[in-house]
Order: sequence, then structure tokens, then C-alpha cells
Amino acid sequence: MNKICKNNDLDISYNIKGEGKTVVLIHGFLETLNIWEDFADELSKKYKVISVDLPGHGGSCLHSKTYTMCKYAEAVKAVIDAEKIEKAFVIGHSMGGYVAMAFTQYYKENLSGLCLFHSIPLGDSDEKKKARNLLVEKFRKEDKSEICLNHAKNIFSTLNIDKYSVEIEKISKNAEEIDTNSIIASIITIRDRFDRSDVLQNLEVPFLHIHGEKDNFISDEVINEINYPLNYEFVSLEKSGHIGFIEEKELSVSIISDFIDNNITISL
Repeated sequence: MNKICKNNDLDISYNIKGEGKTVVLIHGFLETLNIWEDFADELSKKYKVISVDLPGHGGSCLHSKTYTMCKYAEAVKAVIDAEKIEKAFVIGHSMGGYVAMAFTQYYKENLSGLCLFHSIPLGDSDEKKKARNLLVEKFRKEDKSEICLNHAKNIFSTLNIDKYSVEIEKISKNAEEIDTNSIIASIITIRDRFDRSDVLQNLEVPFLHIHGEKDNFISDEVINEINYPLNYEFVSLEKSGHIGFIEEKELSVSIISDFIDNNITISL
């Protein structure tokens, strides 16, 4: 069911399906809640699944050209409050993981567990920040469709590009529909995010980290920099790049379901 709630007079779009323990899915860069469609369908067979459009994406509005991870997290909080949910297992994909970390910092009372899916708690290096600046200029000056298509290809393992050509085209077209100002706002928000390593290290709820062995964005060296909390599980998807919930959907559903069933006791 597609729904709308308000966050400071801002329309926030989300989808809700299923019953049981609540799982919140936060999409990544150049994505909307549609990216989770098949994955959410599978999870909703056992759980209440809420997929959120971050401000400026899909059906959610963006009031200004600048934003912060905290503001994105506030939008997720607004959805949870609108649905009168006490606690949720929050899953963030890529940029959505950065939002999930901000949510964890400011709304930990609403968290039953956390999953970073192809994401990290670290901030950007100087090199990464320069790359973000170049990407902003590309979106200002170049053909958006080509940038979106290249990104859609890069989030898959190079070995999976032909296999998932239909999905890549769909993801690319969906990305093109996002307003350019919103895309630029999200790039700047990613660039300027805080390092929340300490938030993760001091996490008091169960934590699941899912990584793709063939990820074009997150190297093993970066993974090795992370200081994990006491209660965590790390899973590496052998055949996935940066979007394992499509590349290895059944396995990812199984990993998350087992983790929730074994670690998350809150049913609201």
C-alpha cells in the first residue's frame, strides 16, 4: 500500500506491506523505494515491511537544494511515527546506510536492530570528496541519462551486467526521473556526512553487515577499517557487487530472515 505522511509540511512517500516484526528499507543513491519491490515482496511474507522514499526521491518532496543525513533520517522517523511503530529493524542500502547510521544516532529508541547493506559507517576520504565534487559538475553539465546508466551498471558485479540487463535498464530509467537538483543535493549530503564509526561501535542492538565480494565501491581495505560492536554478524555475498538484494535475492532474504528471527525480539 502506497502512503504519504508529513515531515515539517514535507510529503514523504512510503510503501507498507505484510505483518509481523517491522522492517524498514532505506534506498541508496539514484534510487527510490521501487528498488526494493521484489525484495520487499519476499520479506513481507514474514514481516511488516516499510520502504521509504527519501526527500527528493520518488514521491517525496525536497524543499531546499541542501540537505543532511539527519534530515533524511528525520523523514524516516516521521514514517515510523505515522505508523505508530515502537521499534523497527532498519536496513540501509549504500547511501541509505548513511541515513540508517544517522537514524541510529538520533532515534536509537526506535531501533530493534540495524543492517548496513553495501554501506559503511565511515565518512568520505579527501579523494572521495573530490570525486563527489566532479560528479556534481557532471550532473550540472552532462547528459543525465548516460550518467544514470553508467551508475546502474557499476552497482552490479561486472560478471552480472549481461544477466541483469533488464534490471539495469529499469534502475537507470528510474534514476533519470529523479530531479537533478535532488540528485545534486544527495551527492553533497553524502560528501558532507559525518563519520559515525563511534555510533556503530557503541551500538546496543543486533547489527548485520552485508558486503558484496565484487563491490565496485567498497573495497576489502575499507571494510577492514570498521570497528564493529559486540553483537554483530558479517556476511559476504560471493556473487554480488553493490546490489546483492537483486544479484543474490534469495540468499539475501534468507540471511536477513534468519538474523531477524534469531536476534530481534520486538514484534511491534
